[in-house]
Amino acid sequence: MRMKLSQFKFELPEELIAEYPTENRDESRLLVLHKDSGKVEHRVFKDVLEYFDEGDCLILNNTKVFPARLFGKKEKTGAKIEVFLLRELNSEARLWDVLVDPARKIRVGNKLYFNDDNDDTVLVAEVVDNTTSRGRTIRFLYDGTDAEFKAQLHALGNTPLPGYIRRPVGDIDKERYQTVYAKEEGAVAAPTAGLHFSEELLKRFELKGVDIAEVTLHVGLGTFRSIEVEDLSKHKMDAEYFRVGQDAVDIVNRAKAANKRVCGVGTTSMRSIESAVSATATLKPAEGWTNLFIYPPHDFRIANSMITNMHLPFSSLLIMVCAFGGLDLVMEVYQEAIKEKYRFYSYGDAMIII
Repeated sequence: MRMKLSQFKFELPEELIAEYPTENRDESRLLVLHKDSGKVEHRVFKDVLEYFDEGDCLILNNTKVFPARLFGKKEKTGAKIEVFLLRELNSEARLWDVLVDPARKIRVGNKLYFNDDNDDTVLVAEVVDNTTSRGRTIRFLYDGTDAEFKAQLHALGNTPLPGYIRRPVGDIDKERYQTVYAKEEGAVAAPTAGLHFSEELLKRFELKGVDIAEVTLHVGLGTFRSIEVEDLSKHKMDAEYFRVGQDAVDIVNRAKAANKRVCGVGTTSMRSIESAVSATATLKPAEGWTNLFIYPPHDFRIANSMITNMHLPFSSLLIMVCAFGGLDLVMEVYQEAIKEKYRFYSYGDAMIII
């Protein structure tokens, strides 16, 4: 039977979409779903440690969010333009794939000026290509070193909070829209399941003998792009860069061989490991671009548990969670989460499926 987008519909009260993170990372709520029995528990996130034993394994996505949202002005008219950096295409030529808003005002050949707090022009970019209705390729005209150029981007850029958050970006977001273990810069959105882990909680996992495997998937906007087809087999995900190294492979396969708990933290970790499966259903080293779209039914071959956030209806993230936990069960549990007033989306509460 073909999976239909309409099967992932539910009514989410707007007030349950989190605008701010909890005061402490590891004190958000945690819904525990036992997928074999259907049992549900309501806990606090730091209690998640109780569900792990020595030799179990956590798989974390160590991508780091960069300040991808810039505000500039169009030459001559001075019209304000938002430029969202998606990815660097060529570091030597300083070519970037971006989204612009309002797009109708930005054409090939236009120059964009980016000013600092003193209204002095710091960076200039030229539009060199149209890629989609909102997409452009731009070239930054900058003569300094690559390190100096990246420093300017960081100084000018803003934390790329999801568009549904209407409030201005605050100082809190620079810290909290980033995992405590973020290392590899390249994401334009946070791997949000990892936002619940504090340094103290990770240390407690380590002391308990739980192994940590790190993978990298640079989260792009494609992860959150609306699905516009009813037949899910026809949906195409945007490709995102990922890497699974030998250290992670060794840790995960050791836990699998011992029949231990292997837990993917977040949908991006799950996509990474499901994109790096060997012919013997073990994890293998891999690096490249993945456009894997996971929807029911899907045979998950690496992880046997999953930590994730509470996701929006019709999203590819919810669809993956339903593939892992079971469509009917997860949709039923979401109704309970709404009744219990769990907080949803990037800054929302968490769920573990075991």
